[in-house]
Amino acid sequence: MNMNMLINMFTKLIARRAMNWGINKGVDTLSRKGNAQNAGGKRQRPNQQTKDIAKRMKTLGRMTRR
Repeated sequence: MNMNMLINMFTKLIARRAMNWGINKGVDTLSRKGNAQNAGGKRQRPNQQTKDIAKRMKTLGRMTRR
């Protein structure tokens, strides 16, 4: 292995982790957005539809990175 291959491998690893972190953070933020509007100020558990949407978005993110 030469130095160029090692640098490319390391760069891809960091980029992949950053992309995963950003997508997961965005999906989590979107899924919590509608649930913080109750009177007590406590967050409610996400409903089933929101969970399904988050699951689909994560799957879509994985598919687009391939």
